Amino acid sequence: MFRALPVTALRTFESSARHLSFKSAADELAVTPAAVSHQVRSLEEWLGVALFERLPRGVKLTAKGEQLFQSLHSALLEMAQATSSVRILPSTGKLTVTVPPSFAAFWLIPRLDRFYARHPDIQLRLDTSADTVDLQQDASIDVAIRYGDAAHAGLHVEARMAETFSVYGAPALIDADASAVPPALITVAWRDAAVYHAAWQAWCDKAGVDWLRSGVTWRSYAEELYAFQAAIAGQGLVLASSIMVGETARIGLLKEWRPGFSVAGGSYAALCVPGRERHPPVRAFFAWLAEEWAGAQESGNQAFGAQSGEQVEK
Repeated sequence: MFRALPVTALRTFESSARHLSFKSAADELAVTPAAVSHQVRSLEEWLGVALFERLPRGVKLTAKGEQLFQSLHSALLEMAQATSSVRILPSTGKLTVTVPPSFAAFWLIPRLDRFYARHPDIQLRLDTSADTVDLQQDASIDVAIRYGDAAHAGLHVEARMAETFSVYGAPALIDADASAVPPALITVAWRDAAVYHAAWQAWCDKAGVDWLRSGVTWRSYAEELYAFQAAIAGQGLVLASSIMVGETARIGLLKEWRPGFSVAGGSYAALCVPGRERHPPVRAFFAWLAEEWAGAQESGNQAFGAQSGEQVEK
């Protein structure tokens, strides 16, 4: 049944398609770029279709090439997981998770001790690059946690955690006079700064204050970490995600101004390539993450699942 399959050529094609580079595929497979090109060409002749469009710099998948890559990548991943589940090795499980830096710092890392305690045999590596990783192309990443309510076509979505936005400040600043105009409003320079300003406007409208029309001072920071530090230092009030501010507020470094007034934000999703959710370390991480997110919902720090109202996108 499988005797006629050109296994070497298929494996070479998968690597070339994942990297979109014959040279990178050659490095991964420890062969020459010419050998990669030969294998791909022989596969195209066997199939009777072009799989790549050769460009002056690099290659691009054709529609048929993309179709074959999606199926082949999933199949090879399942084969790797199947062999790894029965192979006798003294090594421990490894797990690589890509996550936004702010989410890692404010939410994930403070909770990881519970994951380590439950799964001491799993070696977890966090990739906190701000760049979005293409899970279909980068097989070194097991799980991605991403912000936004996109459909994430072609990926397995394990769960979502929704957020709300409220205003926080240093306890001393808020306790002094919660009705006064703050010394400054702290803003985060997202990709679209107007979106964050609109969130401030939505919150002010809901809370019944006219700060944005009173000539209030603005302080802008490129990262939420710096904005939080400025708020903790008493330099003003920050509009913060319930997900990000949870631990900081719990230990008393920040306090909510006018509790109960909030606007809905976006959500975080846990993702992987279809089939990878069955890999034991990934399955263990997803199960732990779902418990943590559910526990956060019960504690009231953030909502889990469905959300309503206006949404804020970073």
